[in-house]
Amino acid sequence: MVTTTTIVIVVVIVLVLLIVFRGIRIIPQQRVAVVERLGRFNAVLSAGVNIIFPFVDHVVKVLDLRTQQVVVPPQIVITKDNVQIQIDTVFFYTIVEPKMATYNIADVVQGIQNITAANIRQVAGHMELDETLAGRDRISMSLRTALDEVTESWGVRIDRVEIVDIKPPREIQDAMERQMKAEREKRANILQAEGQRQSAILQAEGEKQSAILRAEGDREARIRQAEGLREAQRLEAEGRAQAIQLVAQSEKARIELLKAGGLDANVLTYQSFDALQGMANGPATTLFIPSEAVGVLGALGALKKTWQAAGEGTVDGESNA
Repeated sequence: MVTTTTIVIVVVIVLVLLIVFRGIRIIPQQRVAVVERLGRFNAVLSAGVNIIFPFVDHVVKVLDLRTQQVVVPPQIVITKDNVQIQIDTVFFYTIVEPKMATYNIADVVQGIQNITAANIRQVAGHMELDETLAGRDRISMSLRTALDEVTESWGVRIDRVEIVDIKPPREIQDAMERQMKAEREKRANILQAEGQRQSAILQAEGEKQSAILRAEGDREARIRQAEGLREAQRLEAEGRAQAIQLVAQSEKARIELLKAGGLDANVLTYQSFDALQGMANGPATTLFIPSEAVGVLGALGALKKTWQAAGEGTVDGESNA
């Protein structure tokens, strides 16, 4: 039979084991536990095996020290130019002070969501639609600054705030699409016109260079032609000069030979008369006779009269005889 002593021992053993198990707390990595002793904050248990006093110490909350991601519900915001848009936001935070995150705010996530929603309306309300669509970084920076000011007392660090999406009304989207299409067509037309202008400029430059080259070619050809003509005239003049020189030298040699042969002035005068007679028989109607030739002609006339007188005397003598 089981005695009372055995039962008591068993109960004591069970109670001891229960107390031991209640006093051991194993905390996973990157987590901490906030412990209260008799209703007041006592300690923060780090990762690993920790010993607490059962029934005296109580684990209030286990906090995750890893970066947490929280999606803010979509917010309807009216911009400065009275356009209603929807902004989707997500933020990342990390608990740096477990005690403050436990006792300074009841719900960290809800508090951050409320502050984010309020600041989104405030920031986007001072911006126009185009600024809102192009200013996501500006909105994110403003939200992060506002959250840092508040969450610093909560023991929470805001790592990032991202604007996931900004959705304007459907009619605004259609108008924006039409505007974007018009802008693309405008850029295409500008690029086409720029290409045509560049092509025209290049073509004009090519024609200009071609005209310059043709003009230079014509100029070079005319210069070469003029140089050739000048060279031909020079050679022709030199040839004529050499011919005249040769004729003069030949005439000089002939005269010297005549002088060497003993010809007197009368013979030369008679030859000049023959030359004049030859010129008179030519086609010319006007002759210029030197003064020396005039004297020769006078002498010839006197000789003619003498011969005529001599001839008449001979005839009379014969007749008298």
